[in-house]
Amino acid sequence: MTIVFSHTACLGHDTTANHPEHPDRLRAVESALAGRQDVERREAPKADMADILRVHPKSHMDAVHLATQQTGTGAPVFIDADTVVSTGSWEAAQRAAGAACEAVDAVMAGNAGNAFCATRPPGHHAEVTTAMGFCLFNNVAIAARHAQHYDSVGRVAIVDFDVHHGNGTQDIFQQDPSCLYISTHQSPLYPGTGYGHETGVGNILNIPLETGAGGAAIRSAFEAQVIPALQHFDPDFLFVSAGFDAHMADPLAGLALVEEDYAWMTEQLCKVAADHCQGRLISVLEGGYNLDALAASVGAHLDVLAAYS
Repeated sequence: MTIVFSHTACLGHDTTANHPEHPDRLRAVESALAGRQDVERREAPKADMADILRVHPKSHMDAVHLATQQTGTGAPVFIDADTVVSTGSWEAAQRAAGAACEAVDAVMAGNAGNAFCATRPPGHHAEVTTAMGFCLFNNVAIAARHAQHYDSVGRVAIVDFDVHHGNGTQDIFQQDPSCLYISTHQSPLYPGTGYGHETGVGNILNIPLETGAGGAAIRSAFEAQVIPALQHFDPDFLFVSAGFDAHMADPLAGLALVEEDYAWMTEQLCKVAADHCQGRLISVLEGGYNLDALAASVGAHLDVLAAYS
């Protein structure tokens, strides 16, 4: 079965009432999970600090922890114009990173063919030393580094189909040829990175999409660039930064994907994992801010993951 990792502590990450990355996002995901018999639910543990330290220095962890402690009155604190923490954010961030690492362990142990992490805060904007873009720790990067501690995992690939470029994941891996990072995203858009000339050491593939691009554009990008790059890299483990904010109904961006496009992308990635990674695939929730579109898109994503598990 596909295993879904989540934890109620992720609801305790209070970002203020009008913030787009709010707890109701997880409640929407839960609605997509209700009644499903083709997934197994597991509780996300807190991350081992050693796992986080493979990606972020202790100074970054301490800064995030201190910010959450400064919310003693219960009022959230803004780290920057977009990124908010509250008293519950420290545990939520630990659970989000821990879910991704535990998912790796479950897949490596043969307990699941693949896994989905239904957690928040998201992570792909978190750089080595900077929390930003709603993100505190880079969950998918932490999981990828965790996977590389298995003897049978050398090369890892991360495919990011969030509407925003994962500047944090690129920052972490751009000098590391053992990781291939591929991002499809709207451009221009926050955070202002992700141009085609940003190639790292030949291990970064950015595919900017014009405002208004829809299913035809994303399918063309996958067929012409994403899938061939993955096949050439031949990863031992495949990770997905699964942002659902490229949906046509999302309020924060301007792409025009629909649920069927997410299902199609997921199937292409599952096929690569089956051919190159013994089926090893972990998907980590990133963005998605229209609740109905998020629930429907996650449901479509899980339909395919379960079929390939």
